[in-house]
Amino acid sequence: MVELKNNDMEKLYAETFRSIGEGMILKGKVLALKEDRVIIDIGYKSEGIISIEEFSEEEITKLQPGSSIEVYVESLRDSDGIIRLSKERATKIKVWETLENALREESPVEGKITGKIKGGFTVEISGVIAFLPGSQVDVKPLKDIDRIIGKKMAFKVLKLNNKLSNVIVSRRVILEKEIQKKKAETIEKLKEGQLMKGTVKNITDYGVFVDLGGIDGLLHISDISWGRVNHPSEFFKVGEEVEVIILKYDEENEKVTLGYKQKKPDPWTIVDEKYSPGRRVEGRVVSITDYGAFIELEEGLEGLVHISEIDWLPRPKHPSKYHSIGDTVEAVVLKVDKDERRLSLSIKQVKPSPWEIIPEKYKVGQKISGKVKTITDFGVFVGLPEGVDALIHISDLSWTKHIKHPSEVLKKGQKIEAVVLGIEPEAEKMALGLKQLESDPWLNLIPQKFKLGDEVDGKVLMITDFGIFVELEGGVEGLVYSSEINKALPEKIGNVLKAGCNVRVKIIKIDCEERKIGLSMKNL
Repeated sequence: MVELKNNDMEKLYAETFRSIGEGMILKGKVLALKEDRVIIDIGYKSEGIISIEEFSEEEITKLQPGSSIEVYVESLRDSDGIIRLSKERATKIKVWETLENALREESPVEGKITGKIKGGFTVEISGVIAFLPGSQVDVKPLKDIDRIIGKKMAFKVLKLNNKLSNVIVSRRVILEKEIQKKKAETIEKLKEGQLMKGTVKNITDYGVFVDLGGIDGLLHISDISWGRVNHPSEFFKVGEEVEVIILKYDEENEKVTLGYKQKKPDPWTIVDEKYSPGRRVEGRVVSITDYGAFIELEEGLEGLVHISEIDWLPRPKHPSKYHSIGDTVEAVVLKVDKDERRLSLSIKQVKPSPWEIIPEKYKVGQKISGKVKTITDFGVFVGLPEGVDALIHISDLSWTKHIKHPSEVLKKGQKIEAVVLGIEPEAEKMALGLKQLESDPWLNLIPQKFKLGDEVDGKVLMITDFGIFVELEGGVEGLVYSSEINKALPEKIGNVLKAGCNVRVKIIKIDCEERKIGLSMKNL
């Protein structure tokens, strides 16, 4: 190896310095990595070094001999005769050139939002920190700010001051341009009857706003489904992609009316063909009211099961006691009205009527048991296990007592036995008797026990204008006619006799056919 003298070294440096100069940006290759520096070949007769501190740990792991790198010449010859280079300054100069070009040409640059500061955010663009004002983040206020931190995005350079290292950028301008571009493309496609895809932007009580691409359209609640729609949120979610049909486009006001149900034919147009009366159908319970339940047979087509058609009981319970929303049920079509868009269904008619079973299970004269369900002025209704109510008329409660109201004998909820008197399945009627549990005392017992002319003791039951009802032995009732009351008594009998008083009476009439006993208080 030829040893260079001092003069030769000076000539070598001079030749190198004529080719390069301080402040230049050069391309070099990594020759070696040392503990505190990286040695770079810049293609001349001398090598340069970069402090290892200018490299991140990640960059150091990627550096290998032969790797290309851009460097900035800081000094041509320091006290040790070494060319000092900088990677950071080279990068920064290149970035500033890029930013200047972007500002001049209005082209976007890529950066990453790194944090939030007063009035906006910091954006890192290839090592240069820029300021993003809060008003320039988006076209609308952001609800979730944290979601944009750490995200890479495109920005427009608004202002640049190299000396002060001051960079102001905007993301909003980029978004507005994209929206305008999309809007122009969308408007070209806006034709009535056209199917388009969009994104659900907002949901209100009256409809859904859909972003079609730079322009919003309104899907009114009435155009969501051919059937019942309680709220648009039952069908859509914000951010969801949907396919809609253009119903109307007002170019002057830029208003777009959308449809969703119109993508499918109206099921009510052929409802009478598909759902003729008597047909059995299956559907899903979608709504329950006090007066019945709505059943969805297919999308957009619902029928009403009136409360009277849910159960064979004369007084059905609330519809919610039978079914819940979402239940699958079977029903029978009762009536179809295509013009009024009404479909009447019956659930109870899927099962046989209990009145078809009653004649097979019960016979006249049979003793049965049931529970008192309703008490009226004319009688008592008794509930039977089959779900029908049978009537005990007030006249069939007792053989001998004069009953003003059935509540004197029976109470609601009381379990009783009775005898079947008659069955009329066609009229859905069944008659029962309570007194028939015992033999008729008027046939044998009363004629044998009571004779004309007998004087007997009794108890006053009730005083009326036409006489006094008296209870005789054995619970048999008789009537003291007003004409047979002792004349010695005052005109107002109630002042002397009251219910519960004991009296002496004489039997003056016995009519077994009419089941009446006439009494007298004269001369007693």
